[in-house]
Amino acid sequence: MVEGLTSETVFSMSNQVAPLSIIAQPGTEELAAKIDYYLTDWASKSGRGQDTFLVPAECPRFSSGDGKGLIKSSIRGDDLFILVDVGNYNCKYKIFGQENCMSPDDHFQDLKRIIQAAGGKAHRINVIMPILFGGRQHRRNYRESLDCAVALQELERMGVSNVLTFDAHDARVQNAVPLMGFDNVIPAYQVLKSMFRRYPEVAANRHNLMIVSPDEGAMHRNMYYASTLGVDLGMFYKRRDYAHVVNGRNPIVAHEYLGNSVEGKDIFIADDIISSGESMLDIAYELKKRKAGRIFAYATYAIFTNGLDKFDQAYADGIIDGVLGTNLTYRSEELKKREWFCEVDVSKYIAYFIAALNHDVSVSALIDSHEKIKRLLADH
Repeated sequence: MVEGLTSETVFSMSNQVAPLSIIAQPGTEELAAKIDYYLTDWASKSGRGQDTFLVPAECPRFSSGDGKGLIKSSIRGDDLFILVDVGNYNCKYKIFGQENCMSPDDHFQDLKRIIQAAGGKAHRINVIMPILFGGRQHRRNYRESLDCAVALQELERMGVSNVLTFDAHDARVQNAVPLMGFDNVIPAYQVLKSMFRRYPEVAANRHNLMIVSPDEGAMHRNMYYASTLGVDLGMFYKRRDYAHVVNGRNPIVAHEYLGNSVEGKDIFIADDIISSGESMLDIAYELKKRKAGRIFAYATYAIFTNGLDKFDQAYADGIIDGVLGTNLTYRSEELKKREWFCEVDVSKYIAYFIAALNHDVSVSALIDSHEKIKRLLADH
């Protein structure tokens, strides 16, 4: 439970901003249903029973591909939360008779359509966007676009009050909208709880466990895990060939390791995203060369754009012992069935966040889960 916010008291508070409504964009239905389950359960325990907080909405498309936003119930005066997964490529629509997978651009455009459909009638509009649109294009080098910053500014101009995201590639992008509410959350407690439940034999001490950052960009999140668990931290840095550009970036020549010996220790590696997964596997093989013990990789967004075969092989060869990923974005059915994959459910965490914002309760305890992790380690 979060200090000042429990399931027994959350809906008995009198300082509710406005009646709560949630719109789940295509591809977020499963996560939204879990969030709604917790919220309705807490409401019923507080004597303010409500069947659901979900509001039906859709973005139908014409055969030419043009679309529109449609909200099928009144949201006048409501504290509206819109849940969108811009990374869900499993959502499809037809254009000129051909089926097309929705891109992040399509999802973001549909989000704006729903905001337009609200027509300024909602008391407040909040957007829950676990993967930030354009989040990997967060800074400018030479003549490049700044997609994420411009998208956030566009949402602000459309009247969005708060944006909630998880493990942003670079949270400094919020500087583009300094007057809009922006919360970047790293679900460290949920990750560690899932890992200890799935792998109870993992000993969280500096003699048996070590945190390794896959690159310099992921150091801040790995430093948090190392500091909280009280274990050593190592890191790899990517030595690149700056004389050549391949697919828009300088190719990686080698992964160089900096840190104490990993010999015989379990290793936990945290990153924001596993895309192709090649870097994560390269690091795992390098750690095994240094006689590391079991290796557990975690990515908030385990999307596996190049498929699962290489990870299957790494698991079969004893290189990777487990991969953890959240349910914040689409996971294929094939991934869910993999023995080496462990899903981290963050739906209850989001439900607490929605309840806190809806009741004007401080979210600082939600963001900083240090005390909860300490209790988790004590129990473990």
